[in-house]
Amino acid sequence: MAAILGGSAPKRGDPDKGDGTSFGAALAKMAMPASRRRWVLSAPPAADVTAIEEELNCPLLLARLLAARNIQVGRAARYLNPSLKEDLPDPSTLKDMDKAADRIASAIIAGQKCGVFGDYDVDGASGAAILKRYFSSVGAELSVYLPDRILEGYGPTIEAFRSLRETGADPIVTVDCGALAHAPVDAAAAEGMEIIVLDHHQMDGPPPKGALATVNPNRRDDNSGLRELSAAGVAFMAVIAVNRILRARGYFRDRPEPDLTQLLDLVALGLVCDVMPMTGVARTLTAQGLKMLAHSGNPGLVALGRRAGMGADPTTYDLGFLIGPRINAAGRIGHARLAFELMTSDDAERRAELVERLHVMNAQRQEIERAVLDAARAQIERDGRGEAPVIVAAGEGWHPGVVGIVAGRLKDKFDRPTIVIGIENGVGKGSARSVTGVDIGLAIRSAQSEGILVSGGGHEMAAGLTAAADKIDALTDYLADFCRDAVDRALANRTRTIDALVAPSAVSAETARVIAALGPFGPGNPEPVFALEDMRIDRTRVVGTGHLSCDLVGPSGERVRAIAFRAQGERLGDMLTTAGRAHLAGRIKADTWRGGGAGQFQIIDAAEAI
Repeated sequence: MAAILGGSAPKRGDPDKGDGTSFGAALAKMAMPASRRRWVLSAPPAADVTAIEEELNCPLLLARLLAARNIQVGRAARYLNPSLKEDLPDPSTLKDMDKAADRIASAIIAGQKCGVFGDYDVDGASGAAILKRYFSSVGAELSVYLPDRILEGYGPTIEAFRSLRETGADPIVTVDCGALAHAPVDAAAAEGMEIIVLDHHQMDGPPPKGALATVNPNRRDDNSGLRELSAAGVAFMAVIAVNRILRARGYFRDRPEPDLTQLLDLVALGLVCDVMPMTGVARTLTAQGLKMLAHSGNPGLVALGRRAGMGADPTTYDLGFLIGPRINAAGRIGHARLAFELMTSDDAERRAELVERLHVMNAQRQEIERAVLDAARAQIERDGRGEAPVIVAAGEGWHPGVVGIVAGRLKDKFDRPTIVIGIENGVGKGSARSVTGVDIGLAIRSAQSEGILVSGGGHEMAAGLTAAADKIDALTDYLADFCRDAVDRALANRTRTIDALVAPSAVSAETARVIAALGPFGPGNPEPVFALEDMRIDRTRVVGTGHLSCDLVGPSGERVRAIAFRAQGERLGDMLTTAGRAHLAGRIKADTWRGGGAGQFQIIDAAEAI
């Protein structure tokens, strides 16, 4: 059962018992929220909540949140303590994994040098780093090739394969690419190269004929059910399979066997930064990777995290918003090999130098991003494209390294699939970001099949493309027709799940600690959102770059410190600065600035009381 708020009256729950979980009378009437998303108050069966509370002897709020996520009685304890021993599947369940692992293991045993062609983004670079660190740990050689985003673009080329072969590499493994690279893979095979593909991108057809093995949980004939794995996750599964074969063949009789758990923080980085669902094995790998990062983690990631302000107990936020952007900055405005070197170097002095370079690059990336965002937003508003089924913005000289980030920002603002394209010399390179319910990867691949795009592909929520500049208008029209019905359905069903109504006193560090037990958070396991009803908004002020800080005062005078990120100039920001009283939706965090038991409410939506 759930109550839908915003334009309709909710079903009423039990009267407030002081536990911070019952529905309030003030929410019976409310205006449409700033986000234009109707609030849906979660109402898990009371019997399930009670059973979980008794099973775990845990706070009622935690039991309620578990029940709302359909965690059954008897599974709650395991859910809160994900274990590799219990949850890690056999790598052999992935199609072609045994064939790939056997060839790689045979090369290691024979002393053959192997090669890796990795993508330049976080997932590809971390996947390549996983393989490099593993090969080093078993005393094997590995040549790694990461392409230049600007000069070479996405995916392998026959020239890159030849370059790896010239180093003596055989076989060659692609990471985070290759599943759709039929021409270069087939050409490499024709020249006698053995290509193994480790990828996770969507595949409409068969794998490249020239590939010795194609390991991809998204290939049509893969029955592993591991579609939540990113390329770093697939690479880690390959390492497990290779290590198992080496053990069985006696490779470790006269040398130490590596501790594969040392690679888990690199796995978690790839999973989080590629926005993979935090469910199943991906959630388990991320949970264990965060523990590794907090203790004896990858020294490059630890150093970069500290420089970026990471705390003692890292979360997916630290991976996705502190470490990830700095790793990505190398591939976006420099070269991905800088980030790769940071993740694989054993030289502390060199790591320190790379941390500073990536930190500076990230600041430069932010400046470039702001300029492109301002230009794209002005173009959309000038041309009245904000209500289009798919928003497309394109501009000469827009840096291709930031178009994906800008597309994500604009998607969040306009709540529609958005594509941002940078044009140079008559060629546009763009990135797409979508909303739930609209498969932008399918739409892009369809446009390519119609001859509108030079190339394109990706996932349901994100995709990349290359198009001739004079085809961008045709692409805009095609995507509008292709996606219109799906977008209409998505817009009609826009809702925001409210996990519980809480009292102002629940905004505390202790509540934040209870909530954190449900992590790691991400798609499929979103961080809980709570509602505070009928709060007076006091002392709203701008802090940082477009953030709004304010105090919330409850009906009984209780005060809550709050912040709304990037809200200035948006509907939410306007409401926070003009409304006297409002219902607020947001997340409960520990207030690390004040310390102690203080909490902070991170506002993500607001609705005026009626």
